[in-house]
Amino acid sequence: MNSLINIVKKSGDIAAFDVEKLINSLRRAHASEDIIQQIVSQVQSTIYEGMTTTRIYKIAFDLLKKHSRVSASKYKLKNALFELGPTGFPFENLVGKLLSHEGFSTQVGVIVSGHCVSHEIDVIADKDDQHYFIECKFHSDQGRFCNVKIPLYVNSRFLDVEKQWKKQKGNDGKISKGGVYTNTRFTSDATQYGKCAGLLMASWDYPFGNGLKERIDKSGLHPLTALTTLTKNEKTKLLDLGLVLCREIYEHPQVLNKIGISKARHKNIVEDAKELCIQH
Repeated sequence: MNSLINIVKKSGDIAAFDVEKLINSLRRAHASEDIIQQIVSQVQSTIYEGMTTTRIYKIAFDLLKKHSRVSASKYKLKNALFELGPTGFPFENLVGKLLSHEGFSTQVGVIVSGHCVSHEIDVIADKDDQHYFIECKFHSDQGRFCNVKIPLYVNSRFLDVEKQWKKQKGNDGKISKGGVYTNTRFTSDATQYGKCAGLLMASWDYPFGNGLKERIDKSGLHPLTALTTLTKNEKTKLLDLGLVLCREIYEHPQVLNKIGISKARHKNIVEDAKELCIQH
């Protein structure tokens, strides 16, 4: 019966409620099967025609948080990426740290000369003979996707930078690529153009099986906005200090003093941050 109930997605689209999607998202959060069944049962008992995915998510999140704060933090990863705003810099910082973890040497927010004009490149990443120029597109609204205009624009900037870069001594024979990383999703035209143009494309769930959600979970580089033990205001203060990862709180717990968090709360915050650093 529940599979025939229509729900409203963030984009405004209508879709049939799919209980398997809920189960899979809870499994990705490493919730136990018993807890998953309890949550699914309670969600199914409250769901109704026209219910929003936001409401369904909140019910599942609140129930999961009662059982495990860390699982709830993993479950809210997508929302945690949106909470990195309102500026795009924390997201750029996160992408830089993710690529560093994957063996690249990275620079964030660099002005480089193109053949025609100068450009600010969000992330420059180097490894062996690979040299990547990456543009990060951060959206604070889950309903906004990256359409084909974004990779078109990024590719034109990359071609201008690449033309100048190739003239520099020592770059002959090296591989250079442009790229787009986004915290939302790409339209099908955007991925089609990106593939055709040879751009590196990464979004929440693209490429399939190796999108940001999988890469963050495997690396343990969860954004600090995922922590349920911090208030929204406290997260903003930490982001303003240039921190972006749970790992940075775990490795430098004294930073909690800087933003006025009482000693009594440190233990839970640091413990959750540490557990979220575990690689899978």
